[in-house]
Amino acid sequence: MKHIEVVAAIIRKEDKIFATQRGYGDWKDWWEFPGGKMEPGETPEEALKREIKEELSADISVEEFLTTVEYDYPAFHLTMHCYLCTLLDEAMHLNEHEAARWLSKAELRSVKWLPADLEVVERMKE
Repeated sequence: MKHIEVVAAIIRKEDKIFATQRGYGDWKDWWEFPGGKMEPGETPEEALKREIKEELSADISVEEFLTTVEYDYPAFHLTMHCYLCTLLDEAMHLNEHEAARWLSKAELRSVKWLPADLEVVERMKE
């Protein structure tokens, strides 16, 4: 089975978490934490900063490792390294996603999360 390794930014502002809605592919319209594939030679932190710049035209501070999720999708195995992050400024632009929301802890289950991301949501509720 194909293996994909990615990083995800759990971006926090006050008591809310930033979620993005996929605008393409098999999982279009499902919600996820922004991020993406690591490139050869990159640290997870470098990959996160690059991916958030590409996806949201934003700069982040990578603050703390949260968890690594291992998940088997039908076509591949995913390893997703998740980090708690904050924005360095408020300006963001959705370059790849069709929507985004700031969700409070009580609202986290109000969107249809990708299965691997749902594991992160459950962990954050603990």
